[in-house]
Amino acid sequence: MSPATFPRGLYAVTPDIADTDLLVDMVRASILGGARVIQYRNKSAAPTLRNQQAQALHVLCQQYQIPLIINDDVKLCLALDAEGVHIGKEDGDIVAIRARIGSDKILGVSCYNQFDRAQLAHQAGADYVAFGACFASSTKPLAVQADLTLFTRARQHGMRSVGIGGITLANAQQVIDAGADAIAVVQALFASQQAQSIQAQAQQFCLLFS
Repeated sequence: MSPATFPRGLYAVTPDIADTDLLVDMVRASILGGARVIQYRNKSAAPTLRNQQAQALHVLCQQYQIPLIINDDVKLCLALDAEGVHIGKEDGDIVAIRARIGSDKILGVSCYNQFDRAQLAHQAGADYVAFGACFASSTKPLAVQADLTLFTRARQHGMRSVGIGGITLANAQQVIDAGADAIAVVQALFASQQAQSIQAQAQQFCLLFS
């Protein structure tokens, strides 16, 4: 998949789980349910575990031809030859990171509630910008709240955008209707840790895009 074809739909972001086999089973269930993109994000894992989990997930994602995005770790993305990386404001210069990863990898940039940052990211070569938190988030309880009109503005300016933060089946349609190309979900997708439930949840999220 080229960055130019960054997909519309469910963007599954992994929860912090130390059991790699369980994590792979959970992510597989989300893919079977229709997730179009997987982001590996684990802020608490030691480097060895992060490497192990990211490698296992990359094998899985390649099997299903789903892009794997690595959160906040350009070095790991390049070591795995993963499909892309997602960066925040503390992760370095966007132009420099684009040059480092090359033009064939997906680059996503957290823009919080800042449209100016989104414009700069887009001009610097980001394939998508992420706004959030869209709603109160248990994953990031102190996150700033992003107005949903940001997605409308991003679409008007030719940017692909991803909504993140507190998104559930009850409120996801608001984000999609505002113009988001994808919705990034953690807790509302993976909370049960049960494959059957995760697959069913993913299917319900995907129906919102049909």
